[in-house]
This record gives sequence, C-alpha cells and structure tokens, in this order.
Amino acid sequence: MSEGVNIRILDREFTIGCPPEERESLQSAAQLLDARMRGIRGDNKMAAFDRIAVIAALNLAAEANAFRRELDGRDGELSRGIADLNRKLESLLAVHSAR
Repeated sequence: MSEGVNIRILDREFTIGCPPEERESLQSAAQLLDARMRGIRGDNKMAAFDRIAVIAALNLAAEANAFRRELDGRDGELSRGIADLNRKLESLLAVHSAR
C-alpha cells in the first residue's frame, strides 16, 4: 500500500506516493536531487525550476549510463575469467582422468 511522503526540493514541497519500505530510499533520492539542483542553480536564485530539474536529471541519467557501462564491462571480464578457469579445470581433469 502506498503512503504519501513529503519531500523538499529547492524549497518546494512535494508529496510522493510510495510503499512504506521504499520511504527511506525515496527520501535519500530526494536529498541527492536537491543537492544536485542546488549546485546547478548556484547563486542564480531566479533560474527556472524546470530547467534546473531537466539539467539535474540529464546529469544523473548520464552517471547512471556510465555506471551501467562499467558494470557491463565488469560482467564481460568476469564471464571471460570464469570461462578461462573452466577451460583450465577441464584440461586438468582430462589430464588426470587419462592417467
């Protein structure tokens, strides 16, 4: 069941529905977004909220894509390493069973 969670981003309050078990995660995400948007806004208090939000969203999406690419690369390395170990193990087992 969803409950309303109040979050503040750039001094604006929003009520977002989320399951109770995700409340802490939502609040953490809101704090991250608020910090990013404040950094983008800087001293320009007149900057448009929606423009700042779009820039922050694009920055966060770019970071998420970079992490995804990094994880995909690590998954590939891990798969190759496991395949190499399997080949070595099979080779050792074949030599041992041939004796």
